[in-house]
Amino acid sequence: MSVDLLNFIETVLNGLMSGVMYSLVALGFVLIFKASGVFNFAQGVFALFAALTLVGYQTGQVPFAHLINELFGTNYHNWYASMPNFLAIILTMITMIALAWIIERLVLKHLVNQDPIILFMATIGLAFVLEGVGDLMWGSDVKVLDVGIPSGGSIWLEEATIGLAAEGSDYYGMYIDVLNVWATVIAVILVITLALFSQYTKTGRALRAVADDHQAALSVGISLRTIWILVWAISGFIAMVAGIMWGTESGVQFSLSLIALKALPVLILGGFTSIPGAIIGGLLIGVGEKLAEIYIGGYFETGALENWFAYVMALVFLLFRPQGLFGDKIIERV
Repeated sequence: MSVDLLNFIETVLNGLMSGVMYSLVALGFVLIFKASGVFNFAQGVFALFAALTLVGYQTGQVPFAHLINELFGTNYHNWYASMPNFLAIILTMITMIALAWIIERLVLKHLVNQDPIILFMATIGLAFVLEGVGDLMWGSDVKVLDVGIPSGGSIWLEEATIGLAAEGSDYYGMYIDVLNVWATVIAVILVITLALFSQYTKTGRALRAVADDHQAALSVGISLRTIWILVWAISGFIAMVAGIMWGTESGVQFSLSLIALKALPVLILGGFTSIPGAIIGGLLIGVGEKLAEIYIGGYFETGALENWFAYVMALVFLLFRPQGLFGDKIIERV
């Protein structure tokens, strides 16, 4: 087997793994859109806030420590030395559920049956508020997140693929990040669970009814507030999973919230209302940008084709199928 073919296979595999990481963020967008019919601009900040909170619990950091010490002249920074990862994850999930309840009480309940653009603007404001609160609670320094998930290249795969290249070549074996493999397994489990929940449970059907028409859902006895709290809590859980994966890979920093922007082309390709579409769209984006960077990037002097190629893919896709591969078809009576 030639080295060029092996390099192509390695690029595709790494693209698929990167696409799964994008899909983890896009899943949260899909859930909120299915429940409210609006794009949740705050989902990226959700992932950042969840990761910051998890690190804070792990290290025993006092929330709002800098503010408290400044106001009262104290010097408290940590409650305890460390906390087990499992307990920290549970407490973070409880925090995200509480955050979903607060958002519903303070924001969403006042916007029932409003135009989608009003809800969209509310999520923009919510993103900035959460980013500021996260800074006040846990500080703005870059944090190391480690929940025990292995990362780095797979030594087994590299050693197993060394002999595939032609004799005399300098091929050292395929490189696949173990963290991305874990992300793939977790994403598959999440997608299957959410798809079953959406299609075969009473609550899942109520969620789709709320997305179609708030007023009609209320008229048949569906509690809009309960559905919104539930779906924002599930979205918070997905954001926590995405925050763990991205935080483990690149550290917990405020640029983590920008991964929401990469979810946009994923949603455009897969469809804003499709859970499987979020995964398929992520895989297409991941593979597309990796192949473009390796095989087309050399023709551009500036390089970094991977950073913007996904948006070009989405723009071209919009011309042929605006609703996405698995999105609801737009049917209008004339």
